[in-house]
Order: sequence, then structure tokens, then C-alpha cells
Amino acid sequence: MSKKDKPEESGRRKFFKLAAAGSLGAMIAPSPLKSVLAQVQDTEKPATNIADALKYPRKEGSLPGKFPARVVKVVDMASVQDDKPVKTAVYNMLSESMLLLTGAATLQEAWLTFVQPHEKIGLKLNPIGGTLLSSSHELVQSIIEQLLEAGIPGENIVLWDRREFQLHEAGFTPEAYPGITITGTERKGADGAYYGSDGKLLSEAVIDRDWFYYADVEGEYDDYTMPFMVNGGKYSYFTKICTQQLDKIINVPVLKNAGASITLCLKNLGYGVITNTGRLHAKLWGDTSAEVCCFPPVRDKVVLNIADGLRGCFQGGPGANPQYICNYNTLLVGTDPVAVDRIGYDIVLHKRIEEGIQQEDAPRGRQFMEYASRLGLGECNMEKIELVEVVR
Repeated sequence: MSKKDKPEESGRRKFFKLAAAGSLGAMIAPSPLKSVLAQVQDTEKPATNIADALKYPRKEGSLPGKFPARVVKVVDMASVQDDKPVKTAVYNMLSESMLLLTGAATLQEAWLTFVQPHEKIGLKLNPIGGTLLSSSHELVQSIIEQLLEAGIPGENIVLWDRREFQLHEAGFTPEAYPGITITGTERKGADGAYYGSDGKLLSEAVIDRDWFYYADVEGEYDDYTMPFMVNGGKYSYFTKICTQQLDKIINVPVLKNAGASITLCLKNLGYGVITNTGRLHAKLWGDTSAEVCCFPPVRDKVVLNIADGLRGCFQGGPGANPQYICNYNTLLVGTDPVAVDRIGYDIVLHKRIEEGIQQEDAPRGRQFMEYASRLGLGECNMEKIELVEVVR
């Protein structure tokens, strides 16, 4: 999207919320914008530029990807020992998941269903929990090994997140992953400073001002917070890592709660690829998780979601509160981020009920997934999700 399309220059656009009649079928029709917005109503939520995102024609591989509504859930009760994932078990769980998802005869064939050796492939990690609760090294190492075995060169594999320094703090360093690129949008210099000699944030060189998420909510930050937001105002800019540097994205979120809801596939992408997110939490938390994923740099590049449910949390998320961290012993794999989130939601809900934190399902916790489904990103209806489950 070019700068000339910004709402302040072309007039304010009303934010439309899709009516329940909006469907995946309508979303993939020849005129998706007209079809999706045909039955809408104004809401009291701040205006966004979701209509602009929906103008871009979908591609063959666009979300929900090659296997819509299919989720593979592999549970191995021996996959975590003494609160540490067991690498051999994790590798085998991932192998089985890939074969079951794709129906491929070999593991190499399964991976080559999604990626090719000439492509730059980014693993979108979640390191916010530090060494306690981030995308596990055992899973990330297994993904890298299987990509290498499938013929993907190491120099074409990128580990990335919004905050480069959080990756380092979680142990994703060049020393631990030789030959693999490790990068992020928000970054520090060798001297630990966020600003360069020109007085500008180092992160500014990594943001793509031609791609943005507009929301009519102002971001105002102090000197401490600004390096984590990159910019204030009403625009959240996409990272060049996503828009320019990668051909394909593999999403590797962690199974965590967010109150009575979850942060998994959609949240890891929605808040992980743009700047200036602090302003969005109060009024647009769920909408942002869904709407950002509708923009082509995300919608057309994310080919696989590998949700790390080996260790997760059921309360106090998305941070890492030790008393609420548990072993789910689970991997969830699928191309459909909404369906994966829906299965993950039930896992966390069951644990919260078991622990006495909730008594029953809170429908509000599923609203962002239902909205994402209406936007054509995947399937939220449990009756329509094909769950392939293996329990050891």
C-alpha cells in the first residue's frame, strides 16, 4: 500500500465489522471486498484500514493455506522431562505432524509442499517469555534440521521476531545457531544503544512505510517506551523482514493464555510484524490480531503454523509467570491459523477449568477467531475443523 492511500489524505474510512453472514466462501469470491463488506454495520470501535487490506486479490497459497480447516495435534506425554522438552521426542512429533498434515510419503516431500530451496524462509518465533517460556529450542532446532534435510540451505533460514534483543535473551544467538540469520525489527547497536549516531532509532531502517496498519487511536510514548514502539501516531508500519526480506513464513508461537483468551498463531503474527502496537491493546486487541493478518505480506507468505504447546501457560500470559507454566506436551500443526488457534483455545480452556480459574467457556475469548474466520483467514467452527489427533 502506498503512502497516497493513507486515510488522512483520502478521507476517513469507517471501520466496518462483518456481519455474521460474512463467510469464507464470500471472502474468496472474485470480488472479495464487495462480498465481505456487503452486509456490514458501523461499530463504536476505532476506524481501521481493513477495507484496504481486503482490496488485494487473494493468491492460491493465501491463508488459510493449502490445508484449510485441518489441524494435526500430536501429544506425547514423554516429550517433556523435568520441565524441559526432549529433543528426540520433539523431532519425532514434528515429523509425524508434517506427514499427517500433508499426506506425503516422505518427510522431505512434506516440507517441500510449503517451501523450496531457493526461497528465504523465516521462522517467526515468540521469545517474550525469555528462557522460561519462549518458542522452545528443541522445536526450533527440529524445524531447522528438517528443513536442512529437505534441501533448504542454512543461509536461507531466518529466525526472527519483533524484538531482536529478546531473541538473544531467550538464547537464539549466532553462537547457538551458526549459519542461521537471527534478526528483529526493534534492535540495539553493539554498544547496547537503540539510537544511531544520527539520532534516529536503529529500528527505523527496518520498517517499511509503504505498508501500514492504520487505526484511529493515537500512540503516545515516553522516552523509555519509544524504542519498543519505533513510532507513535496512528500508523503501525510493517517490518521489512516481512515485506521485503522473506519469501515464506513459518509461524512458531507458544501456547499461552491472555485472560480468558489465548495468544497463539494470529496474535504472534498480528502484533509481531508491525510497530506502534501499545495503542492497540485497549480497544482493538482482537481486531488487530485478525486484521493485520489480512495484509498480503502476512496473508500471502505464511505457509505453516507450528504451535509450540510442549510447555505453555494457563494464567498470567502472555508473560512467563512460573506458577502458571505447565506441560501440555503438545504440538499443533496446520496451515490454517484460525483453526490452530481454535484447537489451542480449547486446550487452555480445559486447563483453566481444571485449575478452577474458569467455570465455563467465555465466548468473548473466541471473538477474535470468529472475526478472523469472517475475514477469510481460516475456520473457527469446531464442527468444520478436521482434527487429526495422536496421543502417546
